[in-house]
Amino acid sequence: MKKQALERVAGNGLINRRHLLGAGLAGMGMAVSNSVLGADAGNLEIPGWSKQPGPGASAYGGPSRHADHLQRMAGAPNPIYPGGGASRSPLQHLQGTITPNSLHFERHHAGIPDIDPAQHKLVINGLVRQPLVFSYEDLLKYPMVSRVYFLECSGNSGALLRGAQGGTAQSLHGLVSGAEWTGIPLSTLLDEAGVLPEARWIAAVGADAASMGRSVPLGKALDDTMLALFQNGEPVRPGQGYPMRLFNPGWEGNTSVKWLTQIKLTREPVHFRDETSKYTDTLPDRRSLQFTFPMGTKSLITSPSGQMSLPGQGIYKVTGIAWSGSGSIRRVEVSADGGRSWADALIESNQFEKALTRFSIPWEWTGAGAVLQSRATDSAGDIQPTRDSILADKGTISTYHNHCIQSWNVDGAGEVSNVYV
Repeated sequence: MKKQALERVAGNGLINRRHLLGAGLAGMGMAVSNSVLGADAGNLEIPGWSKQPGPGASAYGGPSRHADHLQRMAGAPNPIYPGGGASRSPLQHLQGTITPNSLHFERHHAGIPDIDPAQHKLVINGLVRQPLVFSYEDLLKYPMVSRVYFLECSGNSGALLRGAQGGTAQSLHGLVSGAEWTGIPLSTLLDEAGVLPEARWIAAVGADAASMGRSVPLGKALDDTMLALFQNGEPVRPGQGYPMRLFNPGWEGNTSVKWLTQIKLTREPVHFRDETSKYTDTLPDRRSLQFTFPMGTKSLITSPSGQMSLPGQGIYKVTGIAWSGSGSIRRVEVSADGGRSWADALIESNQFEKALTRFSIPWEWTGAGAVLQSRATDSAGDIQPTRDSILADKGTISTYHNHCIQSWNVDGAGEVSNVYV
């Protein structure tokens, strides 16, 4: 069979994405498969696990013992910030767009409360015709919707604006995950309470020891905000807000208040601690922007990525994820020469609004140095910016809402590292 020539589409070895779909790279795999199928069957040994039955069914499934490297990265406890901190998803080891619940990132401000759902209440009050109190069992009786969304902490990737050296996709960008969320549209409950005409905001408060609170414009609350009760089919886990959390699709993560216990309708934002002293964008002139809710158009190459090694020259699949708080991902481009030339990547997943999208492109590494980058464009026409443009616009005081292009350097030995270009 005649070997198909690989079509180069950008500098430093990027290959047309069609080779991931057609006969280009598939033909190479066929040659390997034929050699294996043609081996002498008499020389094949039956492995031990095929000779005797294994353990039976379990009450709750877990990962293979050979995949125990798939773990979140959690920071060390801080005695002056008890219960505060975050754990990051191992993005470089994951595929697809749905993060397993056990690997979904977490961010806490006073630890995880141990809530008895039978004792928990959700109150809706303030500027409403009739204040309402719901038990967990009450809420389970309502019609629900299921939607796939990303969730991202607004501090994700902030280390790049501080000039962090080294790092992995997990340590630098692991405060983003994707899941299917199931719950009640908040508009359903607000309609039942009867929102008064003068109401413009909701104030959402959690039942953790920090009484975590955020103000959310009423327009968002009546649009796509939900009261999430389930994640990837099972009840929301304690680290994600059990028994219930607010979920604001596409917006900075801490507006999706966990362990939700109160929604108060108000005329103005409440100016909670976490929207004044924190989660504001301080500019070079020391003014601070409040309520910069949507997360920007963003992408990240997860493999090859920081602290990975390429075992030898050859063709590699460059893959990653893209997302936007303003819509769906329409296009992802990849560069292997530090942004001098770009090629369109293959979109491998559904392109849902405000959800992770998986992309890939084949790349031939010849042993020379390379700088891998990705650049996303969303349905609103927004294009992922460079680090330099964000620094010029926002300065270095605030590191929230960083959605700049990530650069991974590949040196002559195949070692991959974070680099600034």
